[in-house]
Amino acid sequence: MNGIGYAALAVAGVLLLAAGFVLGRIAGRRGGRDGLDLGTPVERATFHTLHTASLAAPPLRAGLTEDTARKAVGRLRSLLGTEALCLTDRTAVLAWDGPGDDHHRAHVMAQVTSILDSGRSHSAPSGCEDVGCPLRWTVIAPLTGEEGVLGALVAYGAGESAVLVRAASEVARWVSVQLELAELDRSRTRLIEAEIRALRAQISPHFIFNSLAAIASFVRTDPEQARELLLEFADFTRYSFRKHGEFAQLADELRSIEQYLALAGARFGDRLKVTLQIAPEVLPVTLPFLCLQPLVENAVKHGLEDSPGVCRVTIAARDAGSEAVVTIEDDGVGMDPDVLRSILAGERPSSGIGLSNVDERLRQVYGDEYGLVIETGVGAGMKITARFPKYRAGVHPGPRP
Repeated sequence: MNGIGYAALAVAGVLLLAAGFVLGRIAGRRGGRDGLDLGTPVERATFHTLHTASLAAPPLRAGLTEDTARKAVGRLRSLLGTEALCLTDRTAVLAWDGPGDDHHRAHVMAQVTSILDSGRSHSAPSGCEDVGCPLRWTVIAPLTGEEGVLGALVAYGAGESAVLVRAASEVARWVSVQLELAELDRSRTRLIEAEIRALRAQISPHFIFNSLAAIASFVRTDPEQARELLLEFADFTRYSFRKHGEFAQLADELRSIEQYLALAGARFGDRLKVTLQIAPEVLPVTLPFLCLQPLVENAVKHGLEDSPGVCRVTIAARDAGSEAVVTIEDDGVGMDPDVLRSILAGERPSSGIGLSNVDERLRQVYGDEYGLVIETGVGAGMKITARFPKYRAGVHPGPRP
């Protein structure tokens, strides 16, 4: 578990203590009315707090916007048991829950301005002149993220309360953790997009030039073959440069690889021998988009471009219970294992085919135990093994191009 995870647990623990006092009294009054044994007041308060927090968290994990604030503000008010509550960003009130919206909203940002600069909670009388308004005391707590104070949580009570001050501050910290997680999610998405762009950039310009040259060589001698290769080239480039989806089905990745090999075969002819051993049951398995093609390109490069002889490439995908195991093996020139280790560790530049990129992506998505396993030696070819969990929550096939 990383630092954010520990922070979330710590804040959740403090949140339970802060909210337990308020909710315990509510649960104590409500419990046992229907004769059912629902546990002690503290147990009921704890369950209610966790349940309410779980309902408030998903909107906040999308960031601090008018829409997410509107979805979360009612749950947060329920956590605190306050007369009213609102959420703001640095410029405006995003959402309000409870009475007083009609005459308090206009003055909120003037009160919030001071904490946007200091980053410290503030408690003071609301200053309301309406004798019938229940909002007599205000607690303003900052909502923070990686870039500083993002906005504020403003809680209103019927009177001065040290419990409200403490509880509002802890709820604001919990909200801030959710917003930081949202920022991490966005950063992760940007990182994945950057890595995919890097992989696309590593589709060698020489390969594109050589593919078009090979297609051109068939235009006069075998127009039908030239047409088929041109269609394969169009499909390959369209798939490789698609804009949507971080994941793809193994079947789609293999189809793109077949197109790549067809174009490579047009250039190298009988020098390239390919064997496919694919178990049909693993074809629907999802995996990170464009993570196999760089491995096949690596096999072709080291098997053909770096050697004058025939290259045999074997691509296998088998069912291994809860995982799909894909191996890509060539009998080319191989590599010094020490050199390979330094490339994967980022200590020296690779040949631009993306082994380190793919290895890092797999570790980020599935964990370090799912990094590439590479067996090689000078003159001994190379065998790359990649494992993909068949069932993983939140991982779905990306849309087809």
